[in-house]
Amino acid sequence: MFKTLILVGLGGALGSILRYLTTALIQKNYPMVFPWATLVINVIGCLLIGIIMGTLEKNQITDSSMKWLLVTGFCGGYTTFSAFGLENISLLQNGHSGLAFLYIAASVVVGLLAVWLGLLLVK
Repeated sequence: MFKTLILVGLGGALGSILRYLTTALIQKNYPMVFPWATLVINVIGCLLIGIIMGTLEKNQITDSSMKWLLVTGFCGGYTTFSAFGLENISLLQNGHSGLAFLYIAASVVVGLLAVWLGLLLVK
């Protein structure tokens, strides 16, 4: 149990740091009302989780340590669906309902396609 907590914490810390850096870079270069940073992070996170899970399955790696570190830890620390919910509420409350629905649809559709692509890339 302690080893698992360390793996998840380490992966989560690295994922959170990368999320912060990605957000800072995107917001600096593309300041807009639309939450591009969170959308990009969610799509990249979906692609990464597809690649990681596909690689583990393809290579029959059953050691759950890799899953705890990379999937639960890193991808969990990197992706931002809690921020996704908050940003959509903010868009709706500020009268940007069209952007909110576009953001929801793009996140779900493109995210699912990215997971599928990640799985396909490692087959």
